[in-house]
Amino acid sequence: MIEKILIANRGEVALRVLRACKEMGIKTVAVHSTADAHLKHVLLADESVCIGPPSSADSYLNVPAIIAAAEITDAEAIHPGYGFLSENADFAERVEESGFAFIGPKAETIRMMGDKVSAIRAMKAAGVPTVPGSGGPLGTDDAENHRLAKEIGYPIIIKASGGGGGRGMRVVHTEANLIKSIQLTKSEAGSFFGNPEVYMEKFLENPRHVEVQMLADGQGNAVHLGERDCSMQRRHQKVVEEAPAPGITGAQRAEIGAACVKACIDINYRGAGTFEFLYENGCFYFIEMNTRLQVEHCVTEMVTGIDLVKEQIKVAMGIPLTLKQEQIKITGHAIECRVNAENPAKNFMPSPGVIERLHLPGGLGVRWDSHIYTGYAVPPHYDSMIGKLICFGNDRTSAIRRMDCALKEIVIQGIDTNIHLQREIMNDGGFCEGERNIHYLEERLEHLV
Repeated sequence: MIEKILIANRGEVALRVLRACKEMGIKTVAVHSTADAHLKHVLLADESVCIGPPSSADSYLNVPAIIAAAEITDAEAIHPGYGFLSENADFAERVEESGFAFIGPKAETIRMMGDKVSAIRAMKAAGVPTVPGSGGPLGTDDAENHRLAKEIGYPIIIKASGGGGGRGMRVVHTEANLIKSIQLTKSEAGSFFGNPEVYMEKFLENPRHVEVQMLADGQGNAVHLGERDCSMQRRHQKVVEEAPAPGITGAQRAEIGAACVKACIDINYRGAGTFEFLYENGCFYFIEMNTRLQVEHCVTEMVTGIDLVKEQIKVAMGIPLTLKQEQIKITGHAIECRVNAENPAKNFMPSPGVIERLHLPGGLGVRWDSHIYTGYAVPPHYDSMIGKLICFGNDRTSAIRRMDCALKEIVIQGIDTNIHLQREIMNDGGFCEGERNIHYLEERLEHLV
C-alpha cells in the first residue's frame, strides 16, 4: 500500500489529487516554485518542498529537484497531475528507476502513444477506427507524397508525429501547396518537439471532438466510462466540455467503448487515459491518446459517480480493477466551463494579479474545482486557468440552465476573467441545440464577446 504521495504539479489539479489522497488516508507532499508558496494545496499538504524559482523549466519541469524532494520526504509514489511532466516518458522512467511508483502508465506506453505515428499503428492493430492517412512518416520522395495525398483526397492535413497543443499541423487544400507545407511542418516539428517526423491524414472539415474515458490496471482488465464532447474550442484549446456527448447513442457508445477497452488490454495500459476522436457523419476517427488525467475528467465523474483519481492511485498500488463494465451507468448530464484569468475582449490577454473579492456559486449539482481564494495572487508564469465550474442536471437542458445560474453568481474581482464569455456560450442558440463542430466557437467569437 502507498502511504505517502508527492504531487508533482500545481494549482487546481494538485488540490484535486490532494483531496483524493486525504480521503484515502494517504499523506501528501506538495512541491512548489517560489511563486507558489501560498497555493492552497501547499498550505494543506502534510509536507511541502520548494523546488525552484517561478520558471517552469527550473521548478515543475525540474526532474532532479522533484526526485530529490521525493527522496528527502520518504514519499513512495509521484502523481504528475496533467500538463508539465505528466506525459513525459523519461520522467516516468526516472521515477520508477529511483524506486518510486509513478501514478500513470509505464514509460514505454507513454512513448508509444505520445508518438502519433506509432499510436495510430497500435490503434489500427487493435481495431480502433482511424483517419485515412499515410500510415507512417512521410519520406523525401515528392512523387510518392503527391501520390499519397491524391489517394487520400484533398484537403489533407500534415501533422507532427510528436506534436500537440495545436502546434505542428498544417492543412493543405491543393496539390500545388503540398511539398512546401510538408517542409514547413517538418521544420516547425523539429523546432517545437525535437522530432521533425510528420505524417499525412485526411482533413475532416466539420468534425466534433469526442473522447472516451478509460481505466485499466495493466493486469488484463479495462473499462470505459463513456464519452465527452469537447468541441467548444479556441485555437485547439478546450473551453467547454460535457458528458455524455450530445447525439451519441447507447449502441455507438458501447461499440466505440468496446474497441477502446480492447486497445487498452492489447497495449497493456495502466491507469486513467483518454482516447480522443474526431466524430463526423456518425463515424469515429482516432486522433491521439492522452496518457494521463484530463482537465475535463470532472464531467465523467459527475455522470458516473466514479472518482478517477482514487482509481488511478489504486491501480498504482497494484490493486486490480474492481469495476465491471456492466456496473458503469451514465446518469444525467454534466457540463464544465473553464474559468481563465484572461480578457476575451482584448484578444484573450492573460490577466495576472491579486483576487480582491471572491464569491462562489453553490446549490444542488454545482461543483467548483479551484485553488484560488480572496487575496491570492494569480502569477504570470503559468497557464491562465484558475478554476473549473461543473454543473450536473437530469438532462442537458437542465445542466445548461444550472450552469447559467451558477455563472451569474460568480464574483471574481481584481483580475479579468472569461466568465462573461462562458455565460454567452450557455445562452448561444447553436450551443444549446448541441452537436456543434470544433470550428463553431471560433466562428462565433466575434458575436459572443
